[in-house]
Amino acid sequence: MLATVLSRAQYGMEAPQVCVEVHLGPGLPMLSIVGLPEAVVKESKDRVRSALANANFEFPAGRITVNLAPADLPKEGGRFDLPIALGVLVASEQIPAAALADCEFYGELSLSGELRPVRGVLPAICQAARLSHRIVVPSANLAEAALVREAQVAPARHLLEVCAHVTGQAPLTFRPADRTLADPQFAYPDLAEVRGQAHAKRALEIAAAGGHSLLFSGPPGAGKSMLAHRLPGILPPMSEREALETATLASISAGGFRAGDWGRRPFRSPHHTASTLALVGGGTHPRPGEISLAHNGVLFLDELPEFARHVLEALREPLESGTITISRALRQAEFPAQFQLVAAMNPCPCGYLGDRNGRCRCSESQVQHYRARLSGPLLDRIDLHVEVPRPDPERFRTTTTDDSSAVVAARVLLARGRQRERCAAINARLSVRELQSHCVLERSAESLLQRAMSRLNLSARARHRILKVARTIADLEPSDAIRDHHLAEAIQLRREPSSL
Repeated sequence: MLATVLSRAQYGMEAPQVCVEVHLGPGLPMLSIVGLPEAVVKESKDRVRSALANANFEFPAGRITVNLAPADLPKEGGRFDLPIALGVLVASEQIPAAALADCEFYGELSLSGELRPVRGVLPAICQAARLSHRIVVPSANLAEAALVREAQVAPARHLLEVCAHVTGQAPLTFRPADRTLADPQFAYPDLAEVRGQAHAKRALEIAAAGGHSLLFSGPPGAGKSMLAHRLPGILPPMSEREALETATLASISAGGFRAGDWGRRPFRSPHHTASTLALVGGGTHPRPGEISLAHNGVLFLDELPEFARHVLEALREPLESGTITISRALRQAEFPAQFQLVAAMNPCPCGYLGDRNGRCRCSESQVQHYRARLSGPLLDRIDLHVEVPRPDPERFRTTTTDDSSAVVAARVLLARGRQRERCAAINARLSVRELQSHCVLERSAESLLQRAMSRLNLSARARHRILKVARTIADLEPSDAIRDHHLAEAIQLRREPSSL
């Protein structure tokens, strides 16, 4: 007897279809699984055997062969437990096969038959919904499955519930996703809590409006980290497509997806001891790294020079392309990585170079060695270089506050709207052709830019990035043309850490 149950594997952002074929034939009692299963998949035979026995089903006496097709696709995780168990029951004629048509099943089985949640179910739901397949998932995965509006999803808590559905005794209810399961309320830190630092706040607003990368440099305690943590709060709300992309990346990550994070801009802040694998992703079965988990959000690298140089160099390509490709011998996995980089560093090893109290005792060679940890090509890819000095103590005695995050976010939203009307991309992602079309300078501004390139020894990439920042400043004003003062401010925000 042969039975076929549909499910899906997970490789990168993809969820290829897997047909779980179960054949029951004569021979000594045994169960073998073929089709490139990993160790966790091979162990499912023991979980399935115990789950069937504890659910009062008969485990068939005979040779059972489980084929996970296609055979050349690696399979991992416990998601195939439920389809294997159903295949065994159909092959042994304990349940009918008719109800399994055009339905996909996911779930790890406990020894008692309860369904446990699986990781990476969201990309599988998206693919299944495109084919109009119905989906059965563990109840714990329902909030995640509810994010896909077109999906017909039925939750189940136990193997017996699924079997009762297949036999028609208690059919499961397949219904469109209920998005109300994933509409949390959350609050970002308020920008008004940061006293002083008007220049840094202005740079943060420009970065948010145009999607630009940003480097803060200043002594300890000046407010660099506080400013960075408030960037997500002034970014525009995520679109449904962006929110679904972000949730999908979280779903396939080690931490999994949390329903309370739906629609929230991610803020990732890895420690400076993070490896290249942790930052950009990878592994035998590729997983997204921090740059992909920060997709549509913010990647904050505090103490930037303390990161290993080869780790930081891995950021150069995704900063330009917005994607990261993990190559393996047989396959490639591509993850999106359109993040906003915000970095913070001290001006010297002790952190107090240029402090008005004269506390720095670092030699010139020590300062140069410290700054040399950051390569020129990486710094050239960061749009804004901003000094964050120690705030004036008098600022903490005043009762007046600066603009709140809500006020700044409203200005940012208007600037982003002007960019959408002009072209489909935000200013930081303008192509060279779009740059030439939308960042035309007046003659005086062009002359100013040429002088700046000559005196500051700027590269062609730096010129393009200055133009993009100037375009954002003009959008915030608002102004259709890039004026001299827009360009002058963009050049001022391009100061390298070595000049601070």
